[in-house]
Amino acid sequence: MSVITLLAGCSASDPAPAAGSTVSQNGGLPPAHVHALAIDPRDGALLLATHEGLVEVGEDARPAAVGPVIDLMGFTLTGPDHYLASGHPGLRTDLPNPVGLIETTDGGETWTPLSRAGESDFHALTALGDGGVLGYDGALRRSSDNRTWEQLDIPAEPHTIAAAPDGSAVLATTSEGVLRSPDGGATWAPVDGAPLLQVVTWADVGTAAGVDAAGTVWTSTDAAGTWQRAADLGAAPHAVAAVPVDGAVRIAVVTDAGLAESLDSGGTFTTLLAS
Repeated sequence: MSVITLLAGCSASDPAPAAGSTVSQNGGLPPAHVHALAIDPRDGALLLATHEGLVEVGEDARPAAVGPVIDLMGFTLTGPDHYLASGHPGLRTDLPNPVGLIETTDGGETWTPLSRAGESDFHALTALGDGGVLGYDGALRRSSDNRTWEQLDIPAEPHTIAAAPDGSAVLATTSEGVLRSPDGGATWAPVDGAPLLQVVTWADVGTAAGVDAAGTVWTSTDAAGTWQRAADLGAAPHAVAAVPVDGAVRIAVVTDAGLAESLDSGGTFTTLLAS
């Protein structure tokens, strides 16, 4: 399962987030910038990685803050309640700055540093199918054990990166177009004919979904080879997540307008939280 993180928003030079809740008091989308979005396989809850920490949105569509205040610039799932992340600690959070690669095995309640503490702020992060991770902190880096890293080349700076659940392919959105890697980020090639996506994710090994800068949703059922236009959300995207469900694809998107969800492979969307 993959999750997408935008390079937009906070930067490595931004101050650490203040302590306090990131959840809007009116029940809307959290006011803190949403860097990433994921769907937990344990219960289907939507997970928003924000400038002020992790927010969970359950079936009742009510946002709830989870765990400490951390500017979660990069965020990815490796299993139920098991996440990897990167970014900056809050003022009362006892983590290095930047945090490097950190891990939680309790759904975000507590986090443990794994590697590159004080060195890396991964603005893009995705789990690879073999148990490794691929991240971008100004350079593309890959680790097979979450502790030792190798630097790789990529033709253009990625806005987002997303690996298929089995690691068979990685997609990167860039200002020059969508790139695809068949070998965990070691080599890249343009995806001919792909729309200029801002964010992208995988639902399964053959199904991908993305959103362009104008808010149009696109889907692919042949491992990103060809793309079909779906709904138009009419607002710039921040993050996207997708999983297969009941013979279709559940797609969730955070945009400037709020959090929206589709249960019919992007044909129609329902607003869960407004900005």
